Amino acid sequence: MIKVSYTVMCKNDVNKEVRLSEILADEKVMKVIKSEFATGLRNLVLLQKEDTSIFIKTQKELFEFTASKNDFADLLELAEEDARKHKHLKKECDGVELVDILTMD
Repeated sequence: MIKVSYTVMCKNDVNKEVRLSEILADEKVMKVIKSEFATGLRNLVLLQKEDTSIFIKTQKELFEFTASKNDFADLLELAEEDARKHKHLKKECDGVELVDILTMD
């Protein structure tokens, strides 16, 4: 048997990468950070050591089902059937993404 994990893909899903330098350069973000962590202090500058990227993604729920090892070639179709059967596919959601495939003893 195979244990398959999948998520449902929707049109409103977000997957964006933003550099930390861009976030710190935003005046609104800078004001909020200063007011939260340095209230009453003046002449402050926000700096970072490395230009790290921050990912903004839609948090996805994982769904699972089991299938026979003989059905390996049809796992995507089986995942879509499972999503329809359990009503995970909603109006703005139109497909599934396979996340993990585990072989069970």
